[in-house]
Amino acid sequence: MFVRQLKDCPAFIAGDGSLLRELLHPEKETLRIRYSLAHAKVKPGQKTKPHRLRTSEVYYIMAGKALMHIGEESFEVLPQCAIYIPPRSTQCVENTGDCDLEFLCIVEPAWKKQYEEVFNRL
Repeated sequence: MFVRQLKDCPAFIAGDGSLLRELLHPEKETLRIRYSLAHAKVKPGQKTKPHRLRTSEVYYIMAGKALMHIGEESFEVLPQCAIYIPPRSTQCVENTGDCDLEFLCIVEPAWKKQYEEVFNRL
C-alpha cells in the first residue's frame, strides 16, 4: 500500500505561479499509474499565469471561490466542482474569494515540464 500525506510533500512555486505540492507521480514513485496528482493553492486576489498543457487536466476545487478561464470561456467555480481542461487549452484560474483557493490537479498522462507552455499575462 502507498499512502502520502500532503504535509510530507515539499511545496514549490509552479510555472503558473500557484503553490504546488505533488502527491503522486509515476516517475517519482514505483506506482503503476499514468496520471499525476498535485495539490495547488492560489492566494486571495491572485491569478495563475495563462498556460496550456499538451495533455488533458482536471481540477477539483476543495476550498475557495474562483473564476476559471479556459480558452475564451470564463465561469465561476466553487468547492466540489470538477473542471475538465482539454489538451492544448489555454487556462488560468483567478481566486475571487477571501480565503486560499485550494484544488487538486490531475494530469493524464502524467505532467512533464516539456508538456507545458506558460505565457505572460494576456
